[in-house]
This record gives sequence, structure tokens and C-alpha cells, in this order.
Amino acid sequence: MATTADKVVTETRGGGLQRVEALLGGSRILSRRLTSALDAHELLLSGLPASALNHLVGQLVFIDKTASLEKAVGMSLRTWQRRKDAPSKPLSQEQSGRTWKFAEILAKATEVLGTQSEAEQWLERPAIGLDQRRPIDLLGTPAGVELVEDHLERLEYGVYA
Repeated sequence: MATTADKVVTETRGGGLQRVEALLGGSRILSRRLTSALDAHELLLSGLPASALNHLVGQLVFIDKTASLEKAVGMSLRTWQRRKDAPSKPLSQEQSGRTWKFAEILAKATEVLGTQSEAEQWLERPAIGLDQRRPIDLLGTPAGVELVEDHLERLEYGVYA
């Protein structure tokens, strides 16, 4: 019989971890296959390659790239442009963590809403459950990230307010 912990690990590996890995360019860009949350932790400690952020940003269609970088990842457009010229140089631990969290939220929103384009549009629209704030605007702080994750969970289970 599977325990709750087994279920969480299975769900993370079965979907969330793979989706985040894909958004960041997969094992080709990350230079390793992520099989557990500990693998992700080790990767973030050493710093994501800048090319992982480039890959993530390159996949965004509806989100203003300048705003998403500054709000979600904490990196100005100018800094990102400099980083694009050195794709093998790793991001800092903080930039890596924020990039990972943005990819996690985008992956979860895609799962809940059905498509990445819907998820991106959701991130850009004011949400009633977030006091008319746009989810993307809340990603700059851990407290804001938690609010967005809680709101996504409520949407997933049909609790909107």
C-alpha cells in the first residue's frame, strides 16, 4: 500500500519534475536527468546554466518577457541579455531558485488550465482570488509565490475564492 509520501514523490516525478525539466531545456541543457527532488536541489546549488533560462524565456508566448524576467526571476532585461552571451555560465543560486520556481508555477498552471498559452494568460490577468493582483506580479517574494501556489491549488480543486 502506497503511503502519502510515496504518492507525493510519484506525482512529483511522474509529472511536475519532468514538466519543469522540459521547460528548462531537459537533460540536453541541464546536462543531467533529474530523477528526484534531491537531483533538482543539487542542480540549483551548483546553478542552472544560463541557457536553461534562455530556453524557458524562449518558450513564452503571451507573457511580456521583460516583465516576467524582472518580476519572476529577479533579473533585469539587460542582465539577461548579458547572460545570453555566456550561456554556459551558471546562474546564481538565487536566480536558479527563482527560475526553477517560475518554471514550476508555469508547469502547474499548464496542468490545471490545460495549455501553456492559457497558463501564461492566467499569469498576466488580475485574479479575484488574489485580490485583483496578477499572479506574475506576486512571484517576486516567497510570500507571493505561496499565494500563487495556493490559488492554483484552489483552482485545481474548484475553490475559487
